[in-house]
Amino acid sequence: MEAGEPDGLERLWTPHRMSYIAGDDRPDSHTEKPAGCPFCLAPGVTEAESLVVARGELVFAVLNLYPYNPGHLLICPYRHVADYTDLTEAETVEVAAFTRAAMRVIRAVSSPHGFNLGMNQGAVAGAGIAAHLHQHVVPRWGGDNNFMPVIGRTKVLPQLLADTRVMLAKAWPVL
Repeated sequence: MEAGEPDGLERLWTPHRMSYIAGDDRPDSHTEKPAGCPFCLAPGVTEAESLVVARGELVFAVLNLYPYNPGHLLICPYRHVADYTDLTEAETVEVAAFTRAAMRVIRAVSSPHGFNLGMNQGAVAGAGIAAHLHQHVVPRWGGDNNFMPVIGRTKVLPQLLADTRVMLAKAWPVL
């Protein structure tokens, strides 16, 4: 088969993900605070623009711009720090509290069957933005890993990020 020849497969084009794949917006340094760090910039803009769901004293919750599932939140310290061991005791406590709150809010809003929680420390461990620590809170449902991502290498997200942000932000102060 030659390039451009029909192969009978459907295509779901997602060109907005190319900047993530190429790493165009990722900070370079693990120690210095790059001017373009999205987790440093997010608290300074509106919630609608940044996708911030909730703000605490030392950390905030923000929707992942490239989610694995609807409601995929990131818990980030305001302070630009790369390694979990570099968090202060107070930051560690608030990351844990926000992770618990995120799970409660997501359960109230969308009734997931389970969660994946985790941090990828360093680029080699899978961190897309290794320079600024962030805890993933990923809601999971039975069957959410169906044929689309396995065979089609495509994730179906049935809700716009802006709509997800509004739903989660409304539920956050209630719980």
